[in-house]
Amino acid sequence: FLSSCAETLLDDFLLTYTVFMTTDDLCQALLRQYPFINHQGKENDSDVSCRKRKVLHLVSQWTSLYKDWLHEDEHLKQFLKTIYRNVLDDVYEYPILEKDLKEFQKILGVHRRHTVDEYSPHRKNKTFFHQFSLKENWLQRRGTMNETEEIFCRVYITEHSYVSVKAQVSTSALDILKIVAEKIQYVEEELVLVTVTFSGEKHELQPNDLAISKSLESSSRMFVYRKDLTDSLHPFGENEELQQRSVRILGINTWDLALELTNFDWSLFNAIHEQELIYFTFSRQGSTENTENLSLLLQRCNEVQLWVATEILLCSQLCKRVQLVKKFIKIAAHCKAQRNLNSFFAIVMGLNTASVSRLSQTWEKIPGKFRKLFAELESLTDPSLNHKAYRDAFKKMKSPKIPFMPLLLKDVTFIHEGNKTFLDNLVNFEKLHMIADTVRSLRHCRNNQLGNEVPSKEHHELKPYVHHLHVIDNQQALFELSQRIEPRV
Repeated sequence: FLSSCAETLLDDFLLTYTVFMTTDDLCQALLRQYPFINHQGKENDSDVSCRKRKVLHLVSQWTSLYKDWLHEDEHLKQFLKTIYRNVLDDVYEYPILEKDLKEFQKILGVHRRHTVDEYSPHRKNKTFFHQFSLKENWLQRRGTMNETEEIFCRVYITEHSYVSVKAQVSTSALDILKIVAEKIQYVEEELVLVTVTFSGEKHELQPNDLAISKSLESSSRMFVYRKDLTDSLHPFGENEELQQRSVRILGINTWDLALELTNFDWSLFNAIHEQELIYFTFSRQGSTENTENLSLLLQRCNEVQLWVATEILLCSQLCKRVQLVKKFIKIAAHCKAQRNLNSFFAIVMGLNTASVSRLSQTWEKIPGKFRKLFAELESLTDPSLNHKAYRDAFKKMKSPKIPFMPLLLKDVTFIHEGNKTFLDNLVNFEKLHMIADTVRSLRHCRNNQLGNEVPSKEHHELKPYVHHLHVIDNQQALFELSQRIEPRV
């Protein structure tokens, strides 16, 4: 119907139109382009039917590309109904539109299902999107957060360390406490979950309380406290969890652990809508309202980096610390082999954190073959020549694969900041084509579904370990730990 070049231009437009017009503007423009039945003889029938089909093709591509992003938009719902009625009226005079009519019936069926079953737990992407227009920064928000929605929440052990918990909004305080107790290797019955507001006000959560909802409602942070025989609450001291802490990771198979990391990252990466990269680049409000899935993957990358440093620095025994560093080098190599460059970068950066790289006694005891392997892995993260080593290696990898997202965002931002969006009051489509082309790389990465499965027994044990990371998110606290286990000479 359209040439491949025209299809690419159409895709460019659909990916980037929100930069210069609202969804309502686009709906009105398309209605103006959809010609009414020709009774005046000004256009011949073939021209009229061709224009109609082009409009219908654009709408079909648009709804296919945006999927969940558009199902809440009232302007679009009304527009689709209007177009559908027009096609129904036209199909007798233009039989060629019959195929387009069937396509529209499918589209409207999808929208009806979304309306009826808007919050179905079986929807592919459980992190919900919000419709937007960058031109007017117009947001249509959901009234309430859905109970089946999965989010990352932080349960603080101390001011500077927390367990990152991926759970549904409806998860009870008891279930969250079980996750945290297992993570910090503490007796669950001796712990209690407490919300602490920014003013310092504390509220103890009961076992059946919806912990995440309560925390969100009061804009407070969740802490885990110890309780004594008199039920008095006591916060943990900084680095107190260092005592009698077993290093569990040493007993875990490195390939299976890397596989679980990759599967977890894939679930986050696969949920990202291409439009999130556009919004992330052009939004100047610093809001994450329309980049939830992208933000989750970026947060995960940062947490994996902190997790590597935390695990090593909480290990006070030199021999075990050496084993840990070797373990992480192997996990990084496996992540690369599994084409998960997001966790690969995070682990290498974690090993290169100042508080870890200064541990000279530890690094001196790392065998030569491991140091050589780490040097090879490090070379892929070399930023020289615009990350040429990474780009060349990633290009050769077959899909499915997970890119290092911060670098992809840097590429889009570089195009945005280096080129004007408007030239002589006209949209600079050359710039938008370059941005759309970069964003489209996500499709190539996700051409196939990830088929890596961890054996069920190992998966059952590994899932809580990988899904809920215990990290110290303060560089000063990490450095103090580093100096404690290996003081300056």
